[in-house]
Amino acid sequence: MKIEEQIQLNTPSAVLERAKEKQFPPIRIEPSKGWISLKLDEVWTYRELLYFLIWRDVKVRYKQTVLGIAWAIIQPLFTMMIFSLFFGGLAKMPSDGVPYPIFTLAALVPWTFFANGLTQASNSLVGSANLIKKVYFPRLTVPLASVFSGIVDFVFAFVILLAMMLYYGVVPTVNLIWLPALLLLALTTALGVSLWLSAMNVQFRDVRYAVPFLTQLWLFATPIAYPSSLLSEPWRTVYGINPMVGVVEGFRWALLGTETALGPMMGVSAVTAVALLVSGTYYFRRLEKTFADVV
Repeated sequence: MKIEEQIQLNTPSAVLERAKEKQFPPIRIEPSKGWISLKLDEVWTYRELLYFLIWRDVKVRYKQTVLGIAWAIIQPLFTMMIFSLFFGGLAKMPSDGVPYPIFTLAALVPWTFFANGLTQASNSLVGSANLIKKVYFPRLTVPLASVFSGIVDFVFAFVILLAMMLYYGVVPTVNLIWLPALLLLALTTALGVSLWLSAMNVQFRDVRYAVPFLTQLWLFATPIAYPSSLLSEPWRTVYGINPMVGVVEGFRWALLGTETALGPMMGVSAVTAVALLVSGTYYFRRLEKTFADVV
C-alpha cells in the first residue's frame, strides 16, 4: 500500500467512518474547560496505583540511610528537647499543668506529620515528572501518596509519645477515642495545603523555596511551644482559623486532659481545613490538564 493511501485511511474522517461501520462509538479526547468536576471516582479506580505510590515513598524515604525509620522518632524528640530547654527551662513557658516535655511532644507528633507531608507533597508532581509525561492516571494520587505515607512515621512517633507519658506518669484520658478524628483533621489540613502548593509548584518553581520558610512560620504560629490558653476569648476562637491549632490542642486535650476549651476553636479549625481541602482539590483539577506540558 502506498504512503498516500495509508494517510487517507488514517485521517480523522476515515477513522470515524470505520467506527460507525463497526458500531463503535467514537471517543474524542480533549482538554476540559472551566471549572471541572472532581472525579474522585477515578482515584478509587486507581487505588492500587495509590497503594504502590505510598509504598514507594516509604521505601525511598529511608533507602540507603543509616538510621532508617529512627528519623521519624529523632525529629520530634530532639525538637522537644530544644523547646524544653529554651522555652520550658529558660523562658518558663506555662504548660497547662502537665510536664513541659510531654506538653510539647504531644503537639510535635501531629505537627511533624503535617509538616513532613506538606514538604514531600508540595514537590511530588515535579519529582514524578517522568511518570506524568508517559501515561495518564489521576494526578491527585501523587500528592495523596506523599501525605498518606507519613502515617507510618506518625505511628512510630506516637508510640514514643505513649512511652514518654508512661515515664512521666501521665495516663491518657477517656478522650483518647477522639484521636482518629483529630488525625483526620491533620490529614485534611495537610492534603488541602499540599494540593494548592503542589499545583502551584508546577507553574512556579519558587514554591519549593518558599515551603520551608512557610513551614517555619506556621510552626511558631501554632501553639506548640506555648498554650493557646494565653489568649482570651474571642481571640482564642479566631486563633482556630489556623487549623493546626485545633489539631495540636485537640491532641493535648485527648491525651493529657488539658482544660483548654475546644468547642468554638475546634469548629473554626475544622471548617478552615475542609475549605482548604475542597478549594485545593478544585484548583488542582483545574491546572491538572497542563501538568504534562509544563512539568
